[in-house]
Amino acid sequence: MNRIIELKTEQDTIDLAKEFAGKAKQGDIFALYGELGTGKTFFTQHLCKFLGVDENVSSPSYVLMNEYVGDFHIAHLDFYRLGGVEEVFELGLHDIFESGITIIEWPEIGEEILPENTIRLKFSFDGNNREVKVI
Repeated sequence: MNRIIELKTEQDTIDLAKEFAGKAKQGDIFALYGELGTGKTFFTQHLCKFLGVDENVSSPSYVLMNEYVGDFHIAHLDFYRLGGVEEVFELGLHDIFESGITIIEWPEIGEEILPENTIRLKFSFDGNNREVKVI
């Protein structure tokens, strides 16, 4: 599924989150790529909302993982501060992957251990235009 979606408004990102939530199933993994300010956490907040999460969804930058319960158990991870793939293994990802929906921001350091069926969303913003490439 290679496609590029222009995100001209916040509503476009919300609609994208709703689309993915409608198709989500146990074991899905979302890997969110992109620099700061490209919309990864905003997308995650709305994806979680559409997956039945009522609580505030925030970036797990400092705690590495936030967990939420909605229609599924949701693990929201951030690999930005990890020093190597061995630290990714220490998180026990395979158990996490099987327990519900997994959302990973800054997944680059763990790319080699992500399953082939991972849904990869590459967010970008050039100061004027925002888009996401779905791979």
